[in-house]
Amino acid sequence: MKLSTLALSLGAILLLSGCSHKEVYKPENVKGEWRTAGHLSSSISQTADSAALLDNGRLLTAKGEKNIKIPEEYRLINATDTWIIAESPENNLVLFPADGSDAKVTFELKRQIAAANIQDDTVAILFTNNEMALYSLESKKLLFKESANAPIAVDSRIANPYFLKELVLFLTLDGKIVIVNSATKQVLRSVVVSSEEYFNNVTYMNVIDNNLVVSTNNAVLALSQKEAREKYEIRNIAYASDGIWLTTKQGEIIALTPTLQFKAKKKFPFAHFVGLSVQNDRVYALEQEGYMIAITKNLLAYDVYDVDMDNDNKIFLGDGRFYFDDRYIDIK
Repeated sequence: MKLSTLALSLGAILLLSGCSHKEVYKPENVKGEWRTAGHLSSSISQTADSAALLDNGRLLTAKGEKNIKIPEEYRLINATDTWIIAESPENNLVLFPADGSDAKVTFELKRQIAAANIQDDTVAILFTNNEMALYSLESKKLLFKESANAPIAVDSRIANPYFLKELVLFLTLDGKIVIVNSATKQVLRSVVVSSEEYFNNVTYMNVIDNNLVVSTNNAVLALSQKEAREKYEIRNIAYASDGIWLTTKQGEIIALTPTLQFKAKKKFPFAHFVGLSVQNDRVYALEQEGYMIAITKNLLAYDVYDVDMDNDNKIFLGDGRFYFDDRYIDIK
């Protein structure tokens, strides 16, 4: 079973077993309508943290729609400046050139893939059983592998391996960062982000000014000269040079310093946030019922706008844009 299918199936069971009368967010004041800025050539069918696929097979990146097509039956994993990384129906890793040429590369793995990334000749793969591996792009030979505890259930948002100079950071399905030296092929360190039993995979990672921020659904970790860790029930997270903002399952927006010191909190009763972005002096939180909350970074003042969207839309966050269905809105 695919990881995303497993997560969705378990999520459906939990929803069905809960209360049938769902409370939804209803703002007291709506300033106006947040107008659609533009349309895509087709609706979004798949999303990953770095890109999305449209129903017509075209690729959508943070910078906009690209004239590159991926077969409909393939699963999008990642997109870099050089390669579009996907999984075939046969569970092979397939690399499509980002320039749109036909020189694709296939790794015949016949194994279910959770996440992957590539830098130069090194291909980093995280399998669904939580095994980590490095392959050579040129020879396709296995260079390194490391086993880990297989997960019971995961969130469908899975962070891809991250390259930091000669280091490869594997963001595991059981809430850890495993740091591997790509030259020596040795594990240098393993850092626990959180240790929950279910849905504990790493869903987010970013590095700014040598400060590494990583989160699962249950905790956020900041790692620089010191290690800081805080527990929150996280829905979304955004990290900028001047702070970290996250939304929680309790309908909160929380502001933290880059090293996780608490700064402020604002609660929006029953809000279910599906996207979060920081632009200039504002934090933009997209709410499932079709509202955009534009709040100051200190969380002291905000406006709420109507957004024309369905609450089952697939959301992709681009460069100053929220994409959903077959359109997008600008937040710059």
